[in-house]
Amino acid sequence: MKNPKLKELLENWLLEASIDDIQEKFSSGELTSRELTLLYLNRIANVDKKEGGVNSILEVNPDALQIADALDKERFQAGARGPLHGIPVLIKDNIATKDKMHTSAGSLALADSYAIKDAFIVEKLREAGAVILGKTNMTEWANFMTQGMPSGYSSRGGQVKNPYGDPFDCGGSSSGSGSSIAANLAVVAVGTETSGSILSPASQNSLVGVKPTVGLVSRTGIIPISHTQDTAGPMARTVKDAALLLNALTGLDPQDTVTGTNAAYKEFDFTSVLDPDGLKGAKIGIARETYFEYLKGDKVFLLNDAIEKLQELGAEVVDVVIPSTKEKWTYDVLVHEFKVGLNAYLKEYTSGKGEIRSLADVIAFNYRQPKGMLKYGQTLLVEAENTSGTLTEGKYLESLEQDQYLSKEGGIDAALVENGLDAILFPNNFGAAIPAKAGYPSVTVPCGYTGEGEPVGITFTGSAYSEATLLKLAYAYEQGTKHRVAPKV
Repeated sequence: MKNPKLKELLENWLLEASIDDIQEKFSSGELTSRELTLLYLNRIANVDKKEGGVNSILEVNPDALQIADALDKERFQAGARGPLHGIPVLIKDNIATKDKMHTSAGSLALADSYAIKDAFIVEKLREAGAVILGKTNMTEWANFMTQGMPSGYSSRGGQVKNPYGDPFDCGGSSSGSGSSIAANLAVVAVGTETSGSILSPASQNSLVGVKPTVGLVSRTGIIPISHTQDTAGPMARTVKDAALLLNALTGLDPQDTVTGTNAAYKEFDFTSVLDPDGLKGAKIGIARETYFEYLKGDKVFLLNDAIEKLQELGAEVVDVVIPSTKEKWTYDVLVHEFKVGLNAYLKEYTSGKGEIRSLADVIAFNYRQPKGMLKYGQTLLVEAENTSGTLTEGKYLESLEQDQYLSKEGGIDAALVENGLDAILFPNNFGAAIPAKAGYPSVTVPCGYTGEGEPVGITFTGSAYSEATLLKLAYAYEQGTKHRVAPKV
């Protein structure tokens, strides 16, 4: 980097800079949004795109510097719109943007596809003054293409790597969003989750991940898997940054009726609940049965240490069993909802010149190019295409009723109510499936590293629209431990 001022900032300040840190420099005149955008573009070139790099970014926004320029001018003339004014944000490649970037869900089938309008959450980010810096790589079709595809692999982008070390899983399917923020390639990122796809890469990359209640954040303009379970959410290096991003993403979308259920959070400021003493008096259930059985070696120690720390910080902890833990779960709901949702998205959001207008078109495209597209097969795509596409099959309706009951009244809610809990704690993302089926929120936060350097997280889960409580607990734990350490990339 030739500019000595920017070189100094890059070497001595940029890493781990928070939104508050950046806004302070903006306000003092020490930094502009254009300069910050250049700093992150430099990081992307040298950390992500060089041989052996993280490979978390699919493309950068060619208009990013001009957007930053315009926001700098607006700040000078009229002041900042809010905390995200001039802040570079990365978004997952299944979120539609009406600009010069593609929206492909990581698939070469949509590599030339442009969205004809912004997703609602992208509109919200633009209104907040964020700089959409680029699109992140992801597990292709949000890991609903086939069985056995590695987390972070896509035909369009290749394999995302974990910046903490090649041997470690990068987490999926919002793997690029996770790895990029862990490697300090932007300030914050947006991921999406159907089941574990924010929580997994957040825990694997020592990040804070917020999987909101289905309904808090609009789903329109996001390439779907399941309207029952899909949601977008923040991925950040700190709880406060995640809360600030969540503020910007939340809102009533007339095109997404489920957002009409989030009235309790209308214009709510999630940073207002952040309290370093937020664990005092809280009662947290530890979901040991099944979920702690996944832990080996140092991870057992780290989770037990985290539980002890919760107690030191004032929380009461009790072991709990979620009644439906041992039930046999299926993915029938996802298989049936995927075809309906994807076909609707492709017709509404993709440019008319594209050859891919349905799930059947995707499958046919993949069969024509088996070497590039079918490295791991497409079993889930084919299974979804073989459904009626009407959501009237008895198998679907029975599975939907079962999922809803076993995850809610017979699952999360039962454990919370019977034990008088504020939240349930899971290791990493191992408990993601039950709240995912319920559409309930979770927040993961770093809890340390194994002896080999692999990040480990803990996840707080609650009932519908308990984000404020979960963020409060996660913030108190974060402030009481300060576990996150930047990777050496």
